[in-house]
Amino acid sequence: MLDPDDNTFLASQQTRETTSWAPWIIAAVVIILACVILVVAGGRGSQNSQAASTGMAPADPYAASVAISDLQMSEATSFSGAKVTYIDGRITNHGNQTIRAITVQVGFHSETGEFAQRLAMPLSLIRTREPYVDTEPVAAAPIEPGASREFRLIFDAVPAEWNQQYPEIRLISIRHGQ
Repeated sequence: MLDPDDNTFLASQQTRETTSWAPWIIAAVVIILACVILVVAGGRGSQNSQAASTGMAPADPYAASVAISDLQMSEATSFSGAKVTYIDGRITNHGNQTIRAITVQVGFHSETGEFAQRLAMPLSLIRTREPYVDTEPVAAAPIEPGASREFRLIFDAVPAEWNQQYPEIRLISIRHGQ
């Protein structure tokens, strides 16, 4: 029989109830923090989704004043047997500012239309063609308004999944000024 004056049974029940709330409170805090992290991370993902949808960085505003033309691709094999891919072309400054540096992003597409590779690199101007092609940075020979220059992009490796079509070239940074 239970003795009504025996408080040990009730005391142990009250202690269990008091300590059993701590894990629930901790679990609730962890779940709330996880939700906050997911909301913050989801917000960042939606900001980057526009860049991810095209796969390329946005073009520099001055890029509207610059034209790329006469693209030609070629390959060469080095003495070590490595294959090097070149893209040569012409860049024309139709704007009213002197171009002092250019960074391009080059995107090689796969057969499925996805990007197999995207690279950002400085654009190099062709300084001489004889006895071999020699390049220099745009800063060494800035492109004046109305001027046109030959350029070369050099790739030590291209992706195996590349669809062998001309890659997408985007002017993502142009330093210009008088």
